[in-house]
Amino acid sequence: MRSGVRIAISCLAVLALVSCSAIGLGKKHPRGGKHGVFGKSRTASSVGVNSFLWRAALETIEFMPLVSADPYGGVIITGWHSEEASPNERFKATIYILDTRLRADAIKVSVFRQVLDKNGHWRDADVDPDTEVQIENAILTRARELKVSTLG
Repeated sequence: MRSGVRIAISCLAVLALVSCSAIGLGKKHPRGGKHGVFGKSRTASSVGVNSFLWRAALETIEFMPLVSADPYGGVIITGWHSEEASPNERFKATIYILDTRLRADAIKVSVFRQVLDKNGHWRDADVDPDTEVQIENAILTRARELKVSTLG
């Protein structure tokens, strides 16, 4: 039995190594950078959308729980987040990066808000449309900062 367990563990280890090799983990890319689960790290082509917008979006909403992040499709979805100061209100966001260029129209943010009613149920509530614009502007500002930092 011990021999069978040892063989099974060895097979699993070999499969794990082959899988890592198949997706390119740890391999050098011809143009520099290393491959990771999401492609080459910190290069302009590591995501399917503008990498500065991608990084800026993740940094801007880092205080919210991340539910899903698709760097190739350019979609970031957060979970619900409440501030300590207002526990009866919560927000979540979906960020769409729509282009490979750093442009103002390459980012779209949707914010959702819920409030806790007197029965303890979360109910959808209106969001000030300016909130989405402010988040988009914060992402754009940070993306420009990231781009400038790579130039100098």
